[in-house]
Amino acid sequence: MKAAWYSRNGEAQDVMEVGDLPTLSPQPGEVLVRLATSGVNPSDVKSRRARPLSDPLVVPHSDGAGVIEAVGDGVPVSRLGERVWVCNGQWQRPMGTCAQFIALAAAQAVTLPEGTDFAAGACMGIPGLTAVQAVILAERLGGDLRGQNVLVTGASSAVGHYITQMVTQAGGRVIGTVGSEAKAAHAQAAGMQDAVFYKTESVPQRVKALTQGRGADVIIDMDFSTTAGWASEGALAPHGQVVCYGSNALEVPLPFRPWLYQSMGVKFFLVYDLTPADRQTAVARLSGMLAAGQLQHSIGARYTLDQVAQAHRTVEAGQTVGNVVIEL
Repeated sequence: MKAAWYSRNGEAQDVMEVGDLPTLSPQPGEVLVRLATSGVNPSDVKSRRARPLSDPLVVPHSDGAGVIEAVGDGVPVSRLGERVWVCNGQWQRPMGTCAQFIALAAAQAVTLPEGTDFAAGACMGIPGLTAVQAVILAERLGGDLRGQNVLVTGASSAVGHYITQMVTQAGGRVIGTVGSEAKAAHAQAAGMQDAVFYKTESVPQRVKALTQGRGADVIIDMDFSTTAGWASEGALAPHGQVVCYGSNALEVPLPFRPWLYQSMGVKFFLVYDLTPADRQTAVARLSGMLAAGQLQHSIGARYTLDQVAQAHRTVEAGQTVGNVVIEL
């Protein structure tokens, strides 16, 4: 099979290789998926640059979509020919989705409705599941989102774009941080009501102005290293909740007194490591939205497998609005 891989850490143009690798066979409990698309996410490029290799080579990327071509023992043959999206393709293993085929546990290949194309399917594993799990946790911690003010950091990002849609559909008011007018327009098309330009204005002051001084009821956050301070400065209402799935810094000082005195809470989660019950709930909810055609999908750039290094550089640049996908 044709695939892309790297054997050492470094810049994409220096370490990415494209060539032929043996096609894998599905083991018991696995399916073999002929991939049509592979999604490129920030975690993929961070791993390529800095995560030590434990195997001779790594075929990157966790997300993708395609058709089941073979099944291992214990998997119903009725799944042959099924359109699927896959998740956790390269989580704790070397063989990801940047190849024509991937063999993985049957549960990691989820039915893709006929009305959803493979490019959108390649956005479900990390962006889609992160978004739906964040909203589920926001509802679990903060109650029904209808009528609540929800601050979505990075509202135009791959994950934030889906969160914005889901919160809006749940009846919440989305206040989103964005970095440009173009990104604001993208998030507003998904349902964001108010934009906060974090590069040029005080986020806490702007959020307080939009909420009559109270702050947001919930913050769904992609960068706790910044949001921890914003919350303590009034961006989060007393007894408010932060649901966080990322941080630009690994060491984050927390202003304890305002968090304690305003009884604010935070819940972290890693989309790769959901409990089986949480994953089942999130997948079911996301699948329902896809089947009902309730989600907008944004593909910002498409590349071929031979252009994998360029695809990685595009993600690293962070200027593209929408998801980056490789078509196989």
